Amino acid sequence: MSPRLAAANALATVMAGKASLGTSLPAQMQHVAERDQALTQELAFGTARWFQRLDGLANALLEKPLKAADRDLQALLLVGLYQLLFTRIPAHAAIDETVNAAKALKKPWAKGLLNAVLRRAQRESEALLEGLERDPTIRLAHPRWLQKQLKADWPQHWEAICAANNQHPPMTLRVNALQGTREDYLTSLLEAGFAASASEFSPVGISLEQSCDVYRLPAFDKGRVSVQDEAAQLAAPLLELQPGQRVLDACCAPGGKTCHILELQPALQELVALDLEPRRLQRVRDNLQRLRLSATLKAADGRDLDAWWDGQPFQRILLDAPCSATGVIRRHPDIKLTRQAEDIAALATLQGELLDRLWQTLEVGGILVYATCSVLPEENTEVIDDFLQRQPGARELSIVADYGLPQPHGRQLLPQENGHDGFYLAKLMKVSASHTARSYTPEDKGTAVT
Repeated sequence: MSPRLAAANALATVMAGKASLGTSLPAQMQHVAERDQALTQELAFGTARWFQRLDGLANALLEKPLKAADRDLQALLLVGLYQLLFTRIPAHAAIDETVNAAKALKKPWAKGLLNAVLRRAQRESEALLEGLERDPTIRLAHPRWLQKQLKADWPQHWEAICAANNQHPPMTLRVNALQGTREDYLTSLLEAGFAASASEFSPVGISLEQSCDVYRLPAFDKGRVSVQDEAAQLAAPLLELQPGQRVLDACCAPGGKTCHILELQPALQELVALDLEPRRLQRVRDNLQRLRLSATLKAADGRDLDAWWDGQPFQRILLDAPCSATGVIRRHPDIKLTRQAEDIAALATLQGELLDRLWQTLEVGGILVYATCSVLPEENTEVIDDFLQRQPGARELSIVADYGLPQPHGRQLLPQENGHDGFYLAKLMKVSASHTARSYTPEDKGTAVT
């Protein structure tokens, strides 16, 4: 299959609201030659990254909007525009290959339309975009609801957040402290020909100047390092882990923080890694195996204590709560297409329910770290504020750090160009027995978010 058609097919599924690129693209990749898979991924992710700008330009170029039944053609057109505006692919090759890919759409008129629109874009896109970019939604390539929300929440930072979201993410490593120091591994990277530097905030983080296949990294297969964004590396140290503790990592997949916990404190009594989906736990299992670590894996909704908790308290809990993922858009640009404004309130409700239920499993004197990869206060500091009002036995602990921005509760890291992702952290201690949360009901299953 043509890489352009494969990218368009994957995007059309996302545009229809039926999947994310994480599920739609691998299905298309099976039909693409190995030599073309990197191009396919670049076209799909790049078009999603700049979707609002490309879609605005397409609407200006078309005499009339395409019908919903022609979403596949719309996706292919956007892939063509992405090549013209954002890649080094020669214009004639981008146009010809995109038009040829339309043969598989079984729409005889589609080739002529694509050819005409793309050739017009080649001539007029610069002038058209100059006018279109008066609209910040098109200029910053973010859906209108999110652009407005970011502006309201972060009036001093919203344009920088959008700019960082539109960048390619850096490749950041976490050094396994059980196998050596960061300085030693930086030396190994240099000897292997990799340009890299120590991360600013994580004591075990390393930033690579260029991304690469992980299996080219020295001793990656032996568990010497893992790929993990610097912001995510800041969560586990806040647990203040001690030998002999029982620890819960809730909503743990794909297991980066699970492994980091064990690297920080290998002498735990037990680490329970909990996630809703059994298939997602396979990623956790694979990461543990590569790093030669072990944990107790359980698949269940964290709110349904009867389904997974044995009644023995935890001294530490990490809740990496399901969220809008608005802090990691640069890694998952299709979030701009799949996430809607109305999702946020439902996510905040779920986050509060998880906090209430998991709090019951925490021992008095224990610590819970709440984390999300969201930049929206409604999912972060407001969730913690509501929780503290519901739970008089909870006390917030200060996070003394030089990263992020202090909030009414916790600290917020905003995505940084060539730096860390957007991430939120709050730290709570249980100072007295908790109120019992509302019982888990069958209706709750309908609100589970993966």
